[in-house]
Amino acid sequence: MRKSHEIVAGFMPLLDSAILVAAKEMGFAQAEGVELTLVRETSWASIRDRMAVGHFQVAHQLAPMPIAANLGLTPLAAKTIAPIALGLGGNAVTVSNDVWARMCDCGAPADLDAGAAGRALRAALTARAREGAREPLKLAVVHPFSGHNYELRYWLAGSGIDPDRDIEIVFVPPPLMADALTAETIDGYCVGEPWSTAATLAGAGRIATVKAAIWRSSPEKVLGAAAAWAEQEPEALAALLRALCRAAQWCGAAENHHELAAILVGPDYIARPAEWMLYGLSGTLAIGSGATHRIEDFFVPFAKAATFPWKSHASWFYSQMVRWGQVAHSPENAAIARETYRPDLYRSALKPLGVALPSANAKVEGALAAPTPVGSAGASLVLGPDGFFDGALFDPDKLDDYIAAQRR
Repeated sequence: MRKSHEIVAGFMPLLDSAILVAAKEMGFAQAEGVELTLVRETSWASIRDRMAVGHFQVAHQLAPMPIAANLGLTPLAAKTIAPIALGLGGNAVTVSNDVWARMCDCGAPADLDAGAAGRALRAALTARAREGAREPLKLAVVHPFSGHNYELRYWLAGSGIDPDRDIEIVFVPPPLMADALTAETIDGYCVGEPWSTAATLAGAGRIATVKAAIWRSSPEKVLGAAAAWAEQEPEALAALLRALCRAAQWCGAAENHHELAAILVGPDYIARPAEWMLYGLSGTLAIGSGATHRIEDFFVPFAKAATFPWKSHASWFYSQMVRWGQVAHSPENAAIARETYRPDLYRSALKPLGVALPSANAKVEGALAAPTPVGSAGASLVLGPDGFFDGALFDPDKLDDYIAAQRR
């Protein structure tokens, strides 16, 4: 008889929790002998703390969170590993109607192009300052150690906007973002779906750009696993990874999106209308004022090695921690960040499934301008495009040079 593994996972009510939810609700976890209990949380800080005190063995986590924990940057830090990613993309930058009107006056595009939108925002800020505005615009992200924080800062800085002087960045839990924008306590935010859709459908804001336009094929959430538990229960972790891989395949199939949306609207999960979920799942976004725009790779659950924990992703997040003064750069810290992501565990667990397993652990980020076949075991694998909006490259083998060249 197959051993049953009891695993408790924390998650936030976001579209990219879908892989965990589908693993439970569609029976993928049960088929692998995993009794998976999902616990909805109200903030990323709560997930961090409950992981640290042992309430969760694993959790839906912001991709930089395990790195921050291992670098000792968070309260109650406990060693955490990331053996699988939970998809690519899924975020949007939404601004108030007033900010969007100012951006439009400065040539903001309707197609969510990150470069053009950034230039329009810079020009709008310049005009606003010329008018005598004393307070900077307030933009929210979900957590200091989040892809949202780093991609927003990267976009602003690459657009000639100083994120620490020209803008005030604050932290708000995802489900409260749209309400904060409506209440005019913030002027915009970067968040995962469906919380940008919540604002645009309410008429409170406009999507200015998206994660997939700032850094294509970029990571967003991972499964954070308590390192001690993972070492003690390798069979349980491997079984869960197989279940999540099967769930990711299912979530990535367009014919399953309506069923998935119907599951996510349940009171234990996102508890918002199915319509909200379908915008992000389809990539046809409600960007505001009744308009829609199609982003082909807005949220990718499985294709393009979307669940593979690339060490180059971990190293890029680390480079941004250094850039924005969260941690000092050293060979030791760089190694801690890099080793947080565990492609070895991913390959070992998923090899029996015959899915595509990248031959490399890292890659040059931003190098692929078109879909590109790459070396893999199991099924064939096509990656990319994966470019940064400013055309930059990140070579993890040249981390020191990249960090030295970054401008704050």
